[in-house]
Amino acid sequence: MKRIGGLWAAITAWDNLYRAWRQARSGKLDRPAVGRFGQNLEQELYDLQQELRTGEYRTGRYRLFTLYERKPRQIAAAPFRDRVVHHALMNVVEPPIDRRFIFDSYACRRDKGVHRAVDRYQRWSRRYGYALKIDVAGYFASVDHQILKEQLRRVIKDCAVLDLFEILIDESPAPARSPEYFAGDDLLTPLERRRGIPIGNLTSQFLANFYLNGLDHFIKQRLKCRAYLRYVDDLILLADDKPALWAWHKAICEYLEGLRLLLHPRKCHLTPVQCGLDVLGYRVWPHRRQLRNDNGHRFARKLRGMARGYAEGRYRLADFQPSIASWIGHARHGDSWALREAIFGDVRFIRVT
Repeated sequence: MKRIGGLWAAITAWDNLYRAWRQARSGKLDRPAVGRFGQNLEQELYDLQQELRTGEYRTGRYRLFTLYERKPRQIAAAPFRDRVVHHALMNVVEPPIDRRFIFDSYACRRDKGVHRAVDRYQRWSRRYGYALKIDVAGYFASVDHQILKEQLRRVIKDCAVLDLFEILIDESPAPARSPEYFAGDDLLTPLERRRGIPIGNLTSQFLANFYLNGLDHFIKQRLKCRAYLRYVDDLILLADDKPALWAWHKAICEYLEGLRLLLHPRKCHLTPVQCGLDVLGYRVWPHRRQLRNDNGHRFARKLRGMARGYAEGRYRLADFQPSIASWIGHARHGDSWALREAIFGDVRFIRVT
């Protein structure tokens, strides 16, 4: 397939950098770093433009923290000026590459997302008898830098764009992960190959989709699986033939080894669709779906914490509205009326005087 060129001038154009600043600051206007950047906006954007065009741009220091949601995840937050660069790069690079992705890749793409993926799976579950759900072990922490850069070189021909991707990949913090050995490795190979892309970067979301794009086409075109979808590292295949699904599972394992990835040994499930399957936060059957139990429990705890903060005068009701509205919007995609009634019926927002 023809490589993409003519991108660099558009990435470093003033209008694109200004648009990237507006995108990066969205929802973060109360952050001090955002305010400081905006107070001297023209000079900041000019400096970024010159650094990019002269090849002097380097990333700043990441802020590392851990989120505990079902399992601990290390998040790497880039400095604000770097996030402006991420948006500027993605504004130009992502659209032409996104067109090369399969239709049923649903993470972090326009007009896709969790709910469309769940809808798609549920429609397929009415047609096929069995579902195979598999998960890549430690996906973000396992992406191999050398392989990723080779993949980028196969689709992009602008040297400056490739150089910027190399800077973002090489200068990001490497997540801690025990070494994995693959066929042909010697004792030191896993230690010599740098890997991992940081959860939290806009570019990481794109690269996570991009890294497995070849696998998507392999499953659709070589394995001839008609009912297949992916959300980042969650893969679901459906068919009426269990032996075929297990054969596909073996072929996927072999393909992933070429990317120096492994499937999670405890997150492989082949089940009749009538028994229900956990799909992106929902328990889904052919004709109904429910929120996963842990989702409701987590939000109930969060809501009680909000009520305590309001009672103590630490928050306003307006501080909670976006979070509550977001969860209700997510819950409404499942059969959750009774759950919502129970959660909100137990909580009172009363200011203690």
